[in-house]
Amino acid sequence: MIEKDDTAMNYISAHDHDDAFDPENPLGKPEVPGHVQDAIRTLIAWAGDDPNREGLLDTPKRVGRAWLEYCAGYKEDPAIHLTRQFTEVGGYDEIVLLKNIPFQSHCEHHMAPIIGKAHIAYLPKNRVVGISKLARVLHGYARRLQVQERLTAEVTDCIWEHLDPHGVAVVIEAEHGCMTGRGVKTHGVGMITSRILGCFLEHDSSRKEVMSLMGY
Repeated sequence: MIEKDDTAMNYISAHDHDDAFDPENPLGKPEVPGHVQDAIRTLIAWAGDDPNREGLLDTPKRVGRAWLEYCAGYKEDPAIHLTRQFTEVGGYDEIVLLKNIPFQSHCEHHMAPIIGKAHIAYLPKNRVVGISKLARVLHGYARRLQVQERLTAEVTDCIWEHLDPHGVAVVIEAEHGCMTGRGVKTHGVGMITSRILGCFLEHDSSRKEVMSLMGY
């Protein structure tokens, strides 16, 4: 007697009436255009391997989909995460700081990984946002081809323009694959960038306070 795979049958029946269901792509993963796959095959061959060997047959699709994730920030305006603001903060008028936010980006020069963490602080006037929104702003800009200097400036300027705070301070620390995996091949070297606006720039005491809270 042949046993039926109820799980498989249920999975298929769930899509019986779904016109968009593709049995060759049951998980609904994004399609990768042929010219993108061809470009990746060309790169594999140029690097010295055979794009037609078994282990690399599906690599062009996987790489194409991976880059859709790596560069998902191009599909959003990070400022959208700052539109929901709150004014009922119980009279709180001190620094708001989110420390050690992990992020990943890719260098626009070599498309190598940039892996690091960010510290984002602002001194509100009369409105704040949910703390997760600061991380979302960071990720919105990080998920693009970047240089660390511009990433730091974009995050700072976005918060400054849309929250209208007394001050903003952003510090980013990261390690760059274009330095660790190629060229000079030096590991353990971190790059630090900062951008400071408003009261944190104008007043030494405010600047020292926020930098101290960040651990500098």
